Amino acid sequence: MSDFKVIRQIVEVCQRLHAKNMLAAADGNVSFRLSNDRILITPTGLNKAFIKPTDMAMITMDNRILEGKPSGERLMHLEVYRQAPKARCVVHAHPPTAIAWSVAHPNLTELPSECLSEVILAVGRIPIVPYARPGTQQMGDNLKSYLPECRVMILARHGALAWGEDLNEAYNGMERLEHSAQILRNAYTLGGLTSLPPHEVAALRELRVQLGEKTL
Repeated sequence: MSDFKVIRQIVEVCQRLHAKNMLAAADGNVSFRLSNDRILITPTGLNKAFIKPTDMAMITMDNRILEGKPSGERLMHLEVYRQAPKARCVVHAHPPTAIAWSVAHPNLTELPSECLSEVILAVGRIPIVPYARPGTQQMGDNLKSYLPECRVMILARHGALAWGEDLNEAYNGMERLEHSAQILRNAYTLGGLTSLPPHEVAALRELRVQLGEKTL
C-alpha cells in the first residue's frame, strides 16, 4: 500500500470518528506504522474532521520528527508500537460514553464484559487504564501492563485507545468500545447490570481464543 493511500485512509478514519461524535475540535490522533522506523501520525492542534493529506506528519520510533507537526500525544503511540509488534495502526479518540464510565466509577478497572457476549467475543475484555496527564510519557508507561494482550482500552478521564494490524481493525475497536459502553449505560439506567451465567462466560472466552487475537 502506498504512503498516499494510507494517508487518505487516515483522513477518512478521522472523518468517521468525528461523524460518530468520538472526536471534537482538535481532540484525538491516529497513527500508522509504515516501516520499522517511519510512522505517519495526525497533526497537533487541528480539527481532525477537516485535516488534509498535506497536514500529515511523520516521526521515527525514537520520536524524531521527519515531517510536519505531529500530535503532542505521540509518545503514547510509540509505546504501543514498542510493546505490540503486530500493531500497524493506533487510534486515540474521545468516545463520550466510554469516558463517562471512568468518571462515574473511578474504582472500575474494566468495562463490565460479562454482561455482553459481543464484548467477550470481539475483544475479550476492555480495561480502564489509570489516568495520566495528556502528552506525557506516563501515558505510554501506563499502557505497558496491558500490551500486547489488550487491543481496546479506556484511558481514565481522558479518552480511549484501539490498535490493530490495519486501519480497519483499529477503527472497529473504537466503534465497538463506544457501542458497548452505550448499551451498558442504558442497561444501568434501566435497572442495573446483570451478568451472563459463569458457564456461558467460560464458553464465550474459549470461543474468543478460537477466533484469534484480532478485534472483531
